[in-house]
Amino acid sequence: MTARLRESATPLASAHDLALVDLDGVAYKGHLPIPHAAASLAAARDGGLRLVFVTNNASREPEDVAGQLTALDIPTGADEVMTAAQACAALLRTRLEPGARVLVVGGAGLVTAVESAGLVVVGSADDRPDAVAQGYAPDLGWSDLAEAAYAVAGGAWHVASNLDRSLPTARGFAPGNGALVGAVTAATGVRPDSAGKPSPTMYRLAVERAGAQRPLVVGDRLDTDLAGARSGGIPGLHVLTGVSSARDAVLAEPGLRPDFVGADLRALLEPHPVPVPADDGWWECSGRAARVADGRLELDRHGPRGIDVVRAACAAAWDAVDAGRAVDPQSVPDLGA
Repeated sequence: MTARLRESATPLASAHDLALVDLDGVAYKGHLPIPHAAASLAAARDGGLRLVFVTNNASREPEDVAGQLTALDIPTGADEVMTAAQACAALLRTRLEPGARVLVVGGAGLVTAVESAGLVVVGSADDRPDAVAQGYAPDLGWSDLAEAAYAVAGGAWHVASNLDRSLPTARGFAPGNGALVGAVTAATGVRPDSAGKPSPTMYRLAVERAGAQRPLVVGDRLDTDLAGARSGGIPGLHVLTGVSSARDAVLAEPGLRPDFVGADLRALLEPHPVPVPADDGWWECSGRAARVADGRLELDRHGPRGIDVVRAACAAAWDAVDAGRAVDPQSVPDLGA
């Protein structure tokens, strides 16, 4: 499998009709705004791009997410939010009929989504649930995880809203739903199905709901946002305002590679040049260049680092790896654009 950066001669906002935008690390960071996010999204909307905010957070109601975005000068309606809870409920309905019993281990958003899908929420493994729906909530404790383990061990179908191992907070990274799901998996030996990113389920649901023809995924995490885009066959823009860095993109395996890379959400409003091969193994992009020589990434010295040298470095490293030549990770510097 190979995957390379794509070219967009026109700004991405005009080349696509729907942007599936991740939240934390893209639209905001914790409870703080990200520079240029609100203005860039407003300009993209003014140009005709529709937005759906897609989050692996299953604990919150869409109305709450919309309210937070609106308070950060990104006016949003609840119908413009797609949560992992909604995707989890949709996945449950692929095997369960209305009225089936589901033990929900998670927050209010997951409870609402499961009930809205016509399923009956129960509170104990003793109720013999047909499935366990597990999502993150900050007040989950040992007893909740134990109840899930009892139900799964008893034959209930285990469905996780998402498998993010970590959760970004203002103080750093805390255990995410994937870490909590791991406790149940360790106790039962049963690996759950997952509805959230990197599964493309949420993206497909959002695209179908919007009736979009030319969607674009916008995310900060290669292992969730961009992996989901790649597996769903949807172009993905990696912005460097969150978890995964430019260096991570350069070293990404094919299934995690973005189609486009930008410093922040202003990338929606810009064309995206594609790197091209040049002499002596160099890859050039808008006057910047990179190559892999003897297993080491080399960068040109023609100016300050910026997003075009990141693009050139991605092209050079990916081409080398796809040709069977290793790239020494120690040779890849911090390429913060």
